[in-house]
Amino acid sequence: MSPWKNTTCLLLPPLSSGDSCPSPGRRRSRNMTTTSMGRRLVTCLLNVSEARRKDVVERVAKAALYDSQGVRRDGTAVLNIFNDRDYNRSVITIVATVEGIGEAVLSACEKACELIDMRDHSGVHPCLGAVDLVPIYPLGEDVGPDDCARESRAVAVGLTRRVPGTSVFLFGWADAPHQRALAQRRKEMGWFKKTPDLNGVRPCVGPVPRQRFGLTGVGASPYVMNCNVTIDTQDLAVGRRIAAAIRESAPGGLPGVRVLALPHEGAVEIACNVESVPGAGPCPSDAAAPWPSFSVGGRPYCHVPAGVIAARVARLAAGHGVATRRAALVGFSPIECRGLAESALSRGVGEFWKERQGVRM
Repeated sequence: MSPWKNTTCLLLPPLSSGDSCPSPGRRRSRNMTTTSMGRRLVTCLLNVSEARRKDVVERVAKAALYDSQGVRRDGTAVLNIFNDRDYNRSVITIVATVEGIGEAVLSACEKACELIDMRDHSGVHPCLGAVDLVPIYPLGEDVGPDDCARESRAVAVGLTRRVPGTSVFLFGWADAPHQRALAQRRKEMGWFKKTPDLNGVRPCVGPVPRQRFGLTGVGASPYVMNCNVTIDTQDLAVGRRIAAAIRESAPGGLPGVRVLALPHEGAVEIACNVESVPGAGPCPSDAAAPWPSFSVGGRPYCHVPAGVIAARVARLAAGHGVATRRAALVGFSPIECRGLAESALSRGVGEFWKERQGVRM
């Protein structure tokens, strides 16, 4: 199957109440033995505003792996390319050591800005820039918030220098001293508006945004997953009511879940960003597995399992007389990302997304 339909899992009925479906990386012990490189790993889930020209997205991905002379960068891999035609948006999972991530990401951003013109863009998913989002997440035990913040700020400055006319807002650990969350920063920048006014935006780095490149969000935080559940209706109002009920800010909402309801392939998709939250998660009942957890700088974090989100959406949808079509974890959970990053880098496989064709796509 083509890599351009890539998700970590695509299930009907919805995912179980545990973590994402098993994979070679996920089956490894949570206390996996790591190399010195593994202890310094980070990932960037690069979001670009293009999915309909698959050759363009692949050229962006390869720019992270090869320099301008075509020489392969050591210690860098692209684990996954996910794209969605309706959204006209792609997510490229780049992994490297914290020392190597900046150059890989910057090269990919340069190529995206060269090939994607926001004046020609259309899609149902909100976006502001050709390179819409550059989040850096720690994977290894020896990488802390300061490391990721430093690399994010370097990417922000490097992008505006290498591609004159690009503009950046910062979020998370990179947004010193405020450390405002991505959702807050997006709201401030007008990301959620149907027709955002770029002239009214004050970027953190670079000039007032230009239509050609738009505006790019760059930052760092604990890992954020993407979990999407499709419900079998075209009634967007139903989707919005479900989204409102599961987001973190709602009474009884799910911790760390930010959610939109969007029209998608003749149905409605409940599109969730699943942020990692401090702590080890709730004590599981006899019927529930513990929430997946990891640490950053010695501090514990956990995230809502994708199966819990899918089950909650299915229950709410049933209350409206609507069935669930499918649930998908886009990319990986943090534990799975770490395991697959170590596997790809230890074997020197840069274009790892091609190798995954035989796993789950």
